[in-house]
Amino acid sequence: MERNRTLGRLGIAVAGGALAVGVLLAAIRARADDTAARLLNTLRREYAESTERDETGTDTPDTTDLPAPVRRYLERVLPDEPPLVRSVRLRQTGEFRLGDADSPWKPMTATQHYTVDPPGFVWDARIALVPFLSVRVADAFVGGAGTLEATLLSVVTVADAPQSPELDEGELSRYLAEMVWFPTAFLPGHGVSWEPRDDRSARATLSHGGSTATVVFHFDETDEIARVTADRWRETGHGEYERRPWTGRFRDYREVNGIRVPAAAEVAWTLPTGDLPYWRATIDDVEYDPFSTTGRKAATPSGPNPE
Repeated sequence: MERNRTLGRLGIAVAGGALAVGVLLAAIRARADDTAARLLNTLRREYAESTERDETGTDTPDTTDLPAPVRRYLERVLPDEPPLVRSVRLRQTGEFRLGDADSPWKPMTATQHYTVDPPGFVWDARIALVPFLSVRVADAFVGGAGTLEATLLSVVTVADAPQSPELDEGELSRYLAEMVWFPTAFLPGHGVSWEPRDDRSARATLSHGGSTATVVFHFDETDEIARVTADRWRETGHGEYERRPWTGRFRDYREVNGIRVPAAAEVAWTLPTGDLPYWRATIDDVEYDPFSTTGRKAATPSGPNPE
């Protein structure tokens, strides 16, 4: 859900050739885009190595030292005996904005995998630019490093963010904000430290590798996370970055395997010219522990539970 400025450069460049590629589609699509697959294989390997080392039990961690709104949130969204979630898969349908606030929204579908220990994710998205022409985006945090690569028709690389500390931190910030979809990772013992702010917000910090990310979580009157805010690195071009306020909003909480998670979300940058929303989607299904041979079945988020 990141780097719309980098991807925005695609909008003008591809329109002229959209109609000329029809006869080549079958052959072009037969060529694999291996970036997302390679990153996902690395994530699986890290997961396997971690689960071999970690024999952590399933006892519920003690939450009494957490800030009050975090404690209420975990009591709200987790069952009495929460599962030990190690990996997650989401499927998303929505829209992505390539460019500035005047740019049109483009249809998007994505699959995203996460691991909890070590923290990591791979977001594999397809954004439709025009009919029969899409860009595939691999956005990831794997092995403590951020990655952003976009390919046209899954073949031609059109964006490839250079490795940098800013990219690494930005991807870790994204991961921390998106832990709302696997909130067992907020429990003590998974590396998140909390700082109280007030009765409806708390600041979370997570470090991995050489990066540290900080995100503020805002809780609504139902004790669910309604909003996250952070000062995140935003690319300004040519591999340069600036810190800008960033906001994610979550809504429509549903229950999946006993865990309450949002079924819809959107994110935006706050720029001098105003807010720039650039990603909005619904979550079509959630699967916990897809990397495990004994993982739970995928589940479409069910309707709101009676209160």
